[in-house]
Formats: sequence, C-alpha cells, structure tokens
Amino acid sequence: MKRKKSKTSMSRKIFLLCNYLLMLLITFICIYPFWYIIIYSFSEPGLVDVNPPVFLPRGFSFSNYRDIFELQGFFHALLISVLRTVLGTAGAVLSCSFLGYLFTKNEMPARKWVYRFLILTMYVNGGMISTFIVIKSYGLLNNFWVYILPMLISAYNIVLIKTYVEQLPQSLEESARLDGAGYVRVFTAIILPLSKPIIATVAVFVAVGQWNSWFDNHIYTRGTESLTTLQYLLYNYLNEAQRLAEQIKNSVNSGGISQMVSTISSKGVRMTITVLASLPIFLVYPFMQKYFVKGIMVGAVKG
Repeated sequence: MKRKKSKTSMSRKIFLLCNYLLMLLITFICIYPFWYIIIYSFSEPGLVDVNPPVFLPRGFSFSNYRDIFELQGFFHALLISVLRTVLGTAGAVLSCSFLGYLFTKNEMPARKWVYRFLILTMYVNGGMISTFIVIKSYGLLNNFWVYILPMLISAYNIVLIKTYVEQLPQSLEESARLDGAGYVRVFTAIILPLSKPIIATVAVFVAVGQWNSWFDNHIYTRGTESLTTLQYLLYNYLNEAQRLAEQIKNSVNSGGISQMVSTISSKGVRMTITVLASLPIFLVYPFMQKYFVKGIMVGAVKG
C-alpha cells in the first residue's frame, strides 16, 4: 500500500518563503560590511573617492596592498606580531587554565582570599602611570617579554575556566587520585582534554587581543624599532597617509599634486589595514569554532 504524500498548505509555503527571505537578508547584512571592506581595498584609489564601490571593485588594483607590503620593516613587524600572538596565547591559556583548576580545590591555601582579590582586579585598575612604573621596575621596558608577561593572567578568563571545571564529573578526578595521580597529572590528563571548548574560547579571546594590540608597543617599546609590531606599524602608516592626504588636499592643485592625489586614499588605506588585521583571525577561527558547539562529554560516566 502506497503512502500518500503529505501536501504542504499554501500558508505553510508562504511562511517558509518568508523565513528564507528573512534569513537571507540577515546573512547579507552580516556579510556585506566585510565584503565592502575587501572590494574597497582592491579598488583604484583615484576612482573610489569619486564613485565608491557597491558590489565589485572600481578599477581592480593591488596598489594599496603593494604600498603596505613595501613599508620598511613590514615582514619583521609581522614576525613580532606572530611571535607575541603564539607565545602569548599559549602562555595565557596554560596559566589561566591551571589557576582556574587550582581555584576549584579546597586544599589550596587562602583560596577564597586570593580568588576574591583576583575578582577585585576586574573592577579596580591601577591606572596607566602605576602600570608603567611596575613595568619599568621589572625591567620590561624595550623588552619583548613586555608583550607576554603582563597578559598571562586574566581574571575574566580564570573565572570562565573555573566555572567550567566545576561542572566536570568529580568521579573522573577521584578515580585518577586513587590511582596515585597528582594535581599536575590530573590537570594534563583529564582536565585539559575535557576542557577543550572553554580553552578554545579563551584561546580565541587572547589571540585576538594579542594580534590587535598596539598600545603596549606605543608605551613600553616605543624607542625600539626591532620590537615594532605589525599593528603599530600599520597604525603609524595610517596616520601618515591621512596627514599626507590632508596636506595634498589643501595644497595647490598642480599637475604633480593631482597625480599624487590619485595614488593616495586614506580611506583605502584604512580598508586595506582592516583586511590585513582581520585576515589571520578569519583563517584561525573556523578551526576553533567546532569546540564552541561541541559537548564536553560523549556518553555517560560509569560509577
């Protein structure tokens, strides 16, 4: 006996169509700003000032990227940014995750007082001057480790990891302790593998912060060109491009000046810098995204 195919009513079809159109509209609203930045960065600087692009570049050109790649010290600054991002993220994840695990143990001396003091740092900041004095007293001025050490501990990340660890089944840790495992062994063999979702989240937070950071370069290593990060280099280049564009605009419109105007666009520089600053995060995030939605346990814990 053949089953009768269920027919979708007209109202149901209209409802589904409206849903699809609404989702497409929301997707377009989310994606278009990034697409606009990309096509603007690939547009000819002399054309976009008069007629900005909409969906496709205006006179496809690599001039904006060529000007940035030809900056003196660009690849060295890129190397410094990559090193601080990799080392800073790894160090912050390990230190915050281990501290978050320790704060779940009643055996930790003065655990409540230390944890409360840590939470207090989220609301009370010492300020720029006192922080600068501390950095100077530790000998971190004009030192690469000024990018790493001050960001190893984050109260917010520790709270996230502590709350997550407290939700893990205690039976797993108790079984390991009965087998003679210590705190470090339990942390590396049980806590870390089960905490991949929250660790991936913290890693993304720290990596984005490290990659986009430029103010510490401006304050603590300003006189050392070998420690210039990519973000600070691009920041200086953007300011220089804006200043030069304003000077050209206010000067006499001679033949040479008009030709220079056609090759310089401060807005195009901003768009190009935005693409270069965001591209590494866009490349890394898809590999970390699965841990955001993945469950922390598969199956049940047998007692």
